[in-house]
Amino acid sequence: MAHFIPGCICLIEMMIDLGLESMAAKAKQMMLMMLSSSFSFSVSSLSAPASVSAVRHPTKSCALVRSACRSISTDTSKKKKKKKEKGNWNAKALEKEKRRTRSLRDCDIEIEEKEEDDSSSTSVMMQQTQTQTHVPVMLGEVLDVFSSNSKPLCSFVDCTLGAGGHASAIIQAHPELKLFIGMDVDPLALHMACSRIRSLSHSHPHPHFQAFTFLDNFRHIKSLLRQVVHPDIFSSGVDGILMDLGMSSMQVNNPERGFSVLANGPLDMRMDPQASLKAEDILNSWPDIEVGRILRDYGEESNWWLLQNKIIQARLQGGLHSTGELVDVIRSVNPRTRGGRQGWVKTATRVFQALRIAVNDELKTLEDSLYACFDCLAPGGRLAVISFHSLEDRIVKQTFLKIIDCCMESGDGSEDIGDLRKVKSDNNQNEAWIRQTIQGWNGTILTKRPLTPSEKEEGLNRRCRSAKLRVIQKVRR
Repeated sequence: MAHFIPGCICLIEMMIDLGLESMAAKAKQMMLMMLSSSFSFSVSSLSAPASVSAVRHPTKSCALVRSACRSISTDTSKKKKKKKEKGNWNAKALEKEKRRTRSLRDCDIEIEEKEEDDSSSTSVMMQQTQTQTHVPVMLGEVLDVFSSNSKPLCSFVDCTLGAGGHASAIIQAHPELKLFIGMDVDPLALHMACSRIRSLSHSHPHPHFQAFTFLDNFRHIKSLLRQVVHPDIFSSGVDGILMDLGMSSMQVNNPERGFSVLANGPLDMRMDPQASLKAEDILNSWPDIEVGRILRDYGEESNWWLLQNKIIQARLQGGLHSTGELVDVIRSVNPRTRGGRQGWVKTATRVFQALRIAVNDELKTLEDSLYACFDCLAPGGRLAVISFHSLEDRIVKQTFLKIIDCCMESGDGSEDIGDLRKVKSDNNQNEAWIRQTIQGWNGTILTKRPLTPSEKEEGLNRRCRSAKLRVIQKVRR
């Protein structure tokens, strides 16, 4: 019997591993029944060493076997719990994927690559991605939004030039383009974009093509359009406006800018190097309540209270002056057992995001700029916005809804809001990317749900996985 019990335990564990939980439960029950009478039968029925051991230590033997059975039972419940949690996680992931409006652009790319249609907008996108170290996010989708299927694109504004990836593709894809205006607050990015745009301007097929670039924030789009010497550009409006709210790879990869979690550098985080406020000023000088609010509201960090206290403590020891010192504070808050390296990296990413938003006043600037950009559109013109985190996307979504639901003044001077929105499915064969639209009295949201990168693009560029594209079109009068 002493040699028989370990074999039974091994057999039960094998049943559990094979997923035969019901058979394992019955085997355990039989084993416990045998255990209750295993030490009552005669000693002569056992081999000498085993019988002596059983007679001398019957209670100890029973306790060991019962403990083994309990551990098996515990392991079974844990495995069931893990299977249940895994099932719930898979169900949530599947539900989230169903809710996503993924781009189908990768299918178009495969077809056009086989056909070798070099004149298509896709070929422009492929050339851009091959020649650029910084890959523009959702470039094919942006080309689709501003394709000539909607209306000729005679004037275009890129509010966030970056390295000029989107701008170059738009200029190459539209021979009818007469006016291009680009702006950025980053002088290095603007310099890179200007050199590319200048070379494209010389080879552009339109004889009267003009390109203007400005080192400025997109919140000043109206004043910048007034500076452009072009007939009726401000009064008639522009046909397309793009806002790419993400940081470029060259900004993240430069430690001196202070945006990188993994590279040590100064606590700067200014998009505009001429601005006065730095992340270092917020961490070392702002009231502790305000620091906590930034971490909570802008970073959506659940552990903001403890982080706030750690930052205040760091002030007493000379303050925080580098991204490495801030990361050390974050790592001291995150236990090693919670998520390992990914645990503190995710927390640090949220903290860096919160500080960057505060330093550049990004959310307030975004909301004001959305209204200004829509005002600058020509009838039938489109505004496309690519956001990269939930705070930005929420502002874009809510502002678009407010824009199309602007109050109309009735005859008696009162404001009439009413039910102005109408959701409908769109089966336009020329613009397959449009799924569902929301119509208002002065505009149409062409993306009821934001368009997200295709699986193919997400596999090639992991930094694009959180991107969301929303588009609004001004009503044609």
